[in-house]
Amino acid sequence: MMDNASRTSLACGRHRLDLSFPRVMGILNVTPDSFSDGGRHLVLDDALRHAGQMLAEGAAIIDIGGESTRPGADPVSPQQELDRVAPVVEALVRELDALVSVDTSNPDVMREVASLGAGMINDVRALERECAMEAALGTGLPVCLMHRQGEPRDMQQAPRYDEPVEEAVVEFLESRLAACAAAGLRRERLLLDPGFGFGKTVEHNLRLLNRMDRLEGFGLPLLVGMSRKSMIGKVLARPVEERLWGGLAMTALAVDRGARILRVHDVGPNVDAVNMTWAVLKEGC
Repeated sequence: MMDNASRTSLACGRHRLDLSFPRVMGILNVTPDSFSDGGRHLVLDDALRHAGQMLAEGAAIIDIGGESTRPGADPVSPQQELDRVAPVVEALVRELDALVSVDTSNPDVMREVASLGAGMINDVRALERECAMEAALGTGLPVCLMHRQGEPRDMQQAPRYDEPVEEAVVEFLESRLAACAAAGLRRERLLLDPGFGFGKTVEHNLRLLNRMDRLEGFGLPLLVGMSRKSMIGKVLARPVEERLWGGLAMTALAVDRGARILRVHDVGPNVDAVNMTWAVLKEGC
């Protein structure tokens, strides 16, 4: 299903992101403990090189993360997170003129990366941390609000819902949108993420993807991240390094159900999957 309600562009600092068709966001983790690529891009030159490769393969956005949110992960201090991400943001903006998103829930990090030229905030905690709403508002940047149940350290310990998972996601996002409106954070600056793998069983994730078009009613761009996640591994019995093909199937399904930004590790193959899926969907218009 093509999403005709979402805006066709998004102001991201000095960049304007064209969302008239789905775009790919490349993941750049500068952490030692992320579930898939922890420790690979801790050196600035390595991070810059990898980001350049993802841009060359068609990534429209580079999403930098300095705190792992994998299941069981412990939080890091704001200063430690900032020490990891700030030099990378600055280098990507300066050297590559990249549109940079920062995956953070920390208000101090939000403020600092905005001053360094980041174009988007990607918050897995949907601005629920103390002072995060005020910090995000002050940056002037678009913000992605994600659904989750629990915190990374405990979110996958027998997650359950008293209602269908897609209804729980809709209700949560409605409440966060209301909180943003009350704080003065304009709707045109917001994106939504259903939060695959964040407090959800495999069955929850599969049902949520199957019914993701329920989120189209918000009329906001949908950002989806399923790359290499355990839901693929459990269905296909594949280790992390063998989850690309299953992930490409999920990328195509997500585009069909309205996703406008696909957050992935393997940019080139996903760009092809997005473009091929979109070519088919456009044909029906």
